[in-house]
Amino acid sequence: MPEDNGALRTLRTRPDLAAIRCSKGVSLDQIIDSTKISKRFLLAIEEGDFDVLPGGIFNTSYLRQYARAIDYDESDLLAYYYAATGTAPQKDEQSATENRKGSARSLRPPIFARF
Repeated sequence: MPEDNGALRTLRTRPDLAAIRCSKGVSLDQIIDSTKISKRFLLAIEEGDFDVLPGGIFNTSYLRQYARAIDYDESDLLAYYYAATGTAPQKDEQSATENRKGSARSLRPPIFARF
């Protein structure tokens, strides 16, 4: 039986997304407002309960949007999702993730000077 290496173990370990989100000072309501993803789906993502999500391309889209909202690496979250669900990424999804790196939007509003 092959030995389990550290990289594979990391993919199987659910990231504590709620703690990461809280440490960044982002609320679920802010994510709901910016992404229009329902609270039910956001909580499912945080809990790793992917069966609650609508399926198909919606799942990967929701995961990407969530990752961007909390400034978390999309590819790490998607790798966990694929490992947890036993699915494989589509070729188009892999290239889309690579093209989006570094394009995260901030939830913080711009600061305007008040006079």
